[in-house]
Amino acid sequence: MVYPSVRDWLFSAKTFAAAMIALYIGLALELPRPYWAMATVYIVSNPFVGATRSKALYRALGTVLGAAGAVLIVPPFVESPFLFSVIVASWTGTLLYLSLNDRTARSYVFLLAGYTLPLIALPAVTNPTTVFDLAIARTEEITLGIVVASIVGSVVFPSRLAPTLIERTDAWFRDAAFYASETLSGHIAGASISASRQRLAATVNGLEFLLSQLTYDHTRPDIVRRARALQGRMQIFLPLISSMADPLIELVRERGAHPPGLETLLADVAKWIKSPALEAKHADEPDHEAEALRARVDVLKPSAQALASWEGALLSNALWRLGQVIDVWRDIRCLRAAIVHESVLWQPHFRHWRLGGTERYFDYGMMLFSTASAVCAIVVASGLWITSGWNDGASAVALAAVSICFFAALDEPAPAVFKFFLATCASVVLAGVYVFVVLPLVHDFAMLVVIFAGPFLIIGTLIPRPQFTLVTLLTAVNTATFISIQSAYEADIFVFLNSNLAGVGGLLFAFIWTRVTRPFGAELAAERLTRSAWADVVVSASTAAIEDQRNLYSRMLDRLMQLLPRHAASDSHRHPSIESFRDFRVALNALDLRRTRRKVTGDLQAAIDDVLVGVRQYFEQCLAHRSRQPVPATLIEAIDAALARVATRSIAQGQPAPQQPPEQAAEKPADQAAAAAAPSGERWLRDTLNALVGMRLSLFPPHPAPGSNAPQKPETAA
Repeated sequence: MVYPSVRDWLFSAKTFAAAMIALYIGLALELPRPYWAMATVYIVSNPFVGATRSKALYRALGTVLGAAGAVLIVPPFVESPFLFSVIVASWTGTLLYLSLNDRTARSYVFLLAGYTLPLIALPAVTNPTTVFDLAIARTEEITLGIVVASIVGSVVFPSRLAPTLIERTDAWFRDAAFYASETLSGHIAGASISASRQRLAATVNGLEFLLSQLTYDHTRPDIVRRARALQGRMQIFLPLISSMADPLIELVRERGAHPPGLETLLADVAKWIKSPALEAKHADEPDHEAEALRARVDVLKPSAQALASWEGALLSNALWRLGQVIDVWRDIRCLRAAIVHESVLWQPHFRHWRLGGTERYFDYGMMLFSTASAVCAIVVASGLWITSGWNDGASAVALAAVSICFFAALDEPAPAVFKFFLATCASVVLAGVYVFVVLPLVHDFAMLVVIFAGPFLIIGTLIPRPQFTLVTLLTAVNTATFISIQSAYEADIFVFLNSNLAGVGGLLFAFIWTRVTRPFGAELAAERLTRSAWADVVVSASTAAIEDQRNLYSRMLDRLMQLLPRHAASDSHRHPSIESFRDFRVALNALDLRRTRRKVTGDLQAAIDDVLVGVRQYFEQCLAHRSRQPVPATLIEAIDAALARVATRSIAQGQPAPQQPPEQAAEKPADQAAAAAAPSGERWLRDTLNALVGMRLSLFPPHPAPGSNAPQKPETAA
C-alpha cells in the first residue's frame, strides 16, 4: 500500500483550509447556499497553482455564461414544459460540442456553461420568478469559492507546474529508452513493448492539456515554447524509432547482410539513449557523444553502386532513419535541460519540412453522436420528470445532465458514470450521518471545522492520485452539497431523502442511458480512426494539391497518438498498433515521393506515378471493404520496378567522370555544370530510394504470416 506523501497531505490541508474559509465567509455574508462555496473549492483546487488558476478562471466564466442563459430561457418558455426541456437540452448539447472541440483547459468554460444552465433553470421551473435570484446567488457562491481557492493555492506553499513537468516526463524517458533499445535490437512485438508503446502515446497526449495551463503559472514565455517543442519532439520520436524496426529486422536478422560496424553502432546508440538526460548548464553546449554517433552513421552510408542491391537499399534506409533518431533524441535531451536550467538559447538539430503543423484530428462523427446522446438523455429524463409530477425530479434531471456531459469525451462513459453513482451514494450516507447525528451536537463554527477535518482531510490526500481522483473528488463535493450547511440548523428526514435520492435516481438513469446508447467502447473509436488514417493515405498518394502538408502531417500524427492507447497490449507482430504505424509511414513515404518526383527525370516520374496510383487504389479498396485487404502483387511489382530504376540511375550518377584533355573540357561547360549538380541529384535519388524502401517494408513487412504468398525481396540491380 502506498501511503500519502507530504505533498499530498499539504494539498489536502490547503484545500480543506480554503474550503472552511469560503464556508465561513458565505455564512457571514448570509448567502443562500454557502455550501456551494465550500464545494467549489474542492472542484477547482489542484496540486499545481497554474492548474488551479486556469480552472478557477474558466469555471467563473462558465458559471456566468450558464447563469445568464438560465435567466434568458426560463421566463419565456417555462409555461411550455416539453419545449422548455428541448431548449435546455439543445443549449447543453451545443456547449458540450464546443467543449469537445477544444482539448485545452479552455474547454472547461463550455462544459461548465453547458450543465450550469440545467442546474439553475430546472429547479426554478416551479417558481420562475426566482430564477434571477438563483442565478445571482449561485454565481456569488461559486465566485467566492474560486477566489478563496486561488488565493490560498497561490500564497500557501505554491507548487509550480514547470519544474513538475520534468517529473511528469521521467516515466516517458524510461519507456522511450526501453522501446528504443528493443527496436534497435530488431524487436517490435511483445506485451511489454506494446504496453510501453501505449504508455508513451498516453503520456504525450496528457502533456497537451498540462501545457495549456503553463501560461497561468507565471512561467516565462520562452520556457513555455521549450515545453511545447519538447512535447512535439516526444510525439515525433515514437513513430520515428518504430520506422527503423522493419529495415533492421530484414537487414540484420533475416539476411545477415550488414557492414561489420552496424551492430556495434546500434548498441552504442541504444546505450546513449539509455544514459541520463543531458544536464548541461546551457542547452546549446555540444553533445560530443551524439556528434560522434552521427559521424559513424555517415561513414557507414553505402555508396551509389551499393544501392543497386536490396541489402544496400535497406542499409541506406536504416541509416537515414537512425540519423533522424539521433537528432530527435538529442533535441529532446537539450530541451529537457533548457527547461530545467531555464536556458534561453536552444539550437534544434532535427530539421524537417514537416515540422510546424498545428492541426489536430477530431472525430466529428463521434462527437456529434456523443452530443446527440446527451441531448436525448436530457429530453427523456425531463419527460419522465414532467409526466411523473415529482417536484424534486429537477435534481434528477440536472445530475443526469452533469454526469453525461462530464464523461461525454470517453469512448465508453458508462463505467465512469457508475463510479459517479457509487460516489454519490456514499456521499448521501456520509451526509446523512453528519446531518442527523453529528451536526445537532455542533454549536459554533470552530467545532464544525473540527468535525469536518477528519474525513475531508483523508479524502483530500487521495484527490491528487489519478486512480482515486474521480471518486474522492465527487465524494467531497457531493458530501459538502448534500449536508447543505446553513446559518441555522434544519433537518427533515423526508426532505433530505427526497431531494438527495432524486440525484441518485438521475445518476442511475444516466448510467442505464449511456450503457444502452453508447456500448461500443474503444473498439469502434479505433476502427473509425483507422479508416480515417486510410483516407489520409489516399490523399497523400493522390495527384490533388495538398493545401498544407505540414498540417496534414500534424493531423495524421495526432490521430496516431489517439489510436495507440486504444489498442490492448499484444505479442503479435501484426498487432493493429504496429499496422497503424505502417499506415502512417505509407502516407509519409507517399508525401516524400510526391516531393522528390519534381526533382527527377521523366522515366523515374512515371515509375513513381505507378507506385502512387497503386497505393491510392489499394487503400481505396480497404475503405470500400471497411477492413484491411491483402496487398496486391501488382503494387509490390510497381515498387520493385521503381526501386530498380532509381538504383540504376544512382549507379550512373555515382560513376566518376572520364579524364579529358584540357582543351576538350574547356569546350564543354555544360558537362561541368552537370558534374557540379551531381551531388544534389544524388541526394534526391537517395531520398526517392529511401521512400520506396520504406513504402515496400510498410506494405510488406518482414515476418509474413505463415502460408502467405510473399513475393521475394527485389534485386534492384538492372
